[in-house]
Parts: sequence; structure tokens; C-alpha cells
Amino acid sequence: MEEKQLFGKCPYVTSQKVLTGKWSMYIMHILKDGAIRFNELQRRMPEDMTHTTLSRQLKSLEESGLIVRRAYYEIPPKVEYELSEIGYKFDKVLAELEIWGNEYIQYMKDNHML
Repeated sequence: MEEKQLFGKCPYVTSQKVLTGKWSMYIMHILKDGAIRFNELQRRMPEDMTHTTLSRQLKSLEESGLIVRRAYYEIPPKVEYELSEIGYKFDKVLAELEIWGNEYIQYMKDNHML
């Protein structure tokens, strides 16, 4: 079966398609603690993250319904991002990924891969 036919039917293909982008899970990890402004989010990202890359990733996550963008019309303009209701449900997955990630980091250390 092609990926197109599996999207919306297979949970693995659907999840992989929705979570595309190098930084999507890390952004969701940061947003799990609540709404945050763009510049603060960018400060928390790795140094090689560009403004354009972060903007694209946020737009993709917003289009997928995982985050919500709130614009406040004031001077200076204020924009905040936060997880949507379905985005908050991903927190359980992030918690398990953190456990597995830490176990894998230890595995790499034990096997002199780091």
C-alpha cells in the first residue's frame, strides 16, 4: 500500500506524516508547559535553528492541529503558541520517548558510541 492510502488509516503512517520536521517533537516538548511567545521559543531551540525554519515548523504543526497560534493585536504585536487539545494528548508519548531516549543514550555510552 502507498503512504497516501495509509494516511488516516494506519496510526504509524498518520503519526509520522503529522510529525514531520526535524524539530516538531522538541517544539511540542517545550510547549507542553504552556503558551510561549515566538522569540522565547526560538531562544530555547538549538543555536542552528533559524527564524525561517522555526516559522515553517510552527506553521506545519498549526496546520496539523497540534498547536494553536494566538495573535494579540497590540503594539508591539504579540503572538503566542501553545499545544492544542490533541497536542496536549501527545505529552504521554513525549514522556515515553524521554524514557527510551535516556535509555538509548546510556546504551551508546556503554558501547562507546558517544
